[in-house]
Amino acid sequence: MAESESGADKSEEPTGKRLEEARKKGQIARSKELGTLAVTFGGAAALLIYGADIGQVLLGTMRGNFSLPREVLLDDGSMARQLVATGFEALLALQSFFVVMLIASVIGPVALGGWLFSAEALQPKFSRMNPLEGLKRMFSTKALVELLKALAKFVIILMVALAVLKSDQDDLLAIANESVESAILHAMQVTGWSLLWMACGLILIAAVDVPFQLWDTKQKLMMTKQEVRDEYKDSEGKPEVKSKIRQLQRQMAERRMMQQVPEADVVITNPTHFAVALKYDPAKGNAPMLLAKGGDFLALKIREIAQEHKVTLLESPALARAVFYSTEVDQEIPAGLYLAVAQVLAYVYQLKQFRSGKGKRPAPLSNLPIPPDLRRDE
Repeated sequence: MAESESGADKSEEPTGKRLEEARKKGQIARSKELGTLAVTFGGAAALLIYGADIGQVLLGTMRGNFSLPREVLLDDGSMARQLVATGFEALLALQSFFVVMLIASVIGPVALGGWLFSAEALQPKFSRMNPLEGLKRMFSTKALVELLKALAKFVIILMVALAVLKSDQDDLLAIANESVESAILHAMQVTGWSLLWMACGLILIAAVDVPFQLWDTKQKLMMTKQEVRDEYKDSEGKPEVKSKIRQLQRQMAERRMMQQVPEADVVITNPTHFAVALKYDPAKGNAPMLLAKGGDFLALKIREIAQEHKVTLLESPALARAVFYSTEVDQEIPAGLYLAVAQVLAYVYQLKQFRSGKGKRPAPLSNLPIPPDLRRDE
């Protein structure tokens, strides 16, 4: 089990945030052996596919350079031009080989860990210049694995090379007796197959290295229980900070509610424990809207503001509790309270008419129809 610098066991799996931060820093699993395998296979495949064409072009170029006219040989300027032309022909002949090698050199590294460009990983790290850190790396588990891989690679490649040389011995000896053209093409073929067999030997090294790199990278990213708790606090916020934020949010919501109380048609009270402010605007909705609600001290503030702005106050404990518990601020009241609130609004309208001298005083409201499922007893 891995240990942190403080000595605590890193027993926890890395979190998503830890993995994301590690990827930004370029700390992902990479296998050099997988890259070497891809390049070797790519080179072998390119030689087997394009070797004959490359050999033909190089052979023609060599023949042309060995049969130059006398005037070209005696002209210093023409020799320079001939050199440039020969180099250009060689590059054209090798371009297919280079393209395959380029693709292989890209596929190899990204096959494990995916494509990643990290500017942070390119920054110089002066900690690597520390001799003590260098000694730790030299005698670490990873250094031991790298040493074993190097020895295994040497032994495997040596055995494969000897086996290939032994199997191709007759072909290699036969090349000496062939014509130049045939010898070049034959050599390309033998080289391609030899390289392919050597690449097959590298499969064993890559098969060991890839799981090790995945394991080693995961071990480096493992976390202690304290690190997990600290990360949770950082991501979710410390309890005292969250409490302060909630308090500020409540204060802002309360201020907004108080600003809406003067717009209410009626404030229904408990009479002291609860207060709810309702407004009905047919142009905005089909049902009355709850503008503000509160209990105890907040209920008192709602009543005070309502009195300041001459908003009608109505005592109805059952209806006040039903609205308070069933409806959130800036939401319409539930359908079960439509009839009761409609009677209240009609009463408020008649009361306003009476106060303006345009009607009779309405009878006090009693026994408002509140469904049993919406009733709340204190």
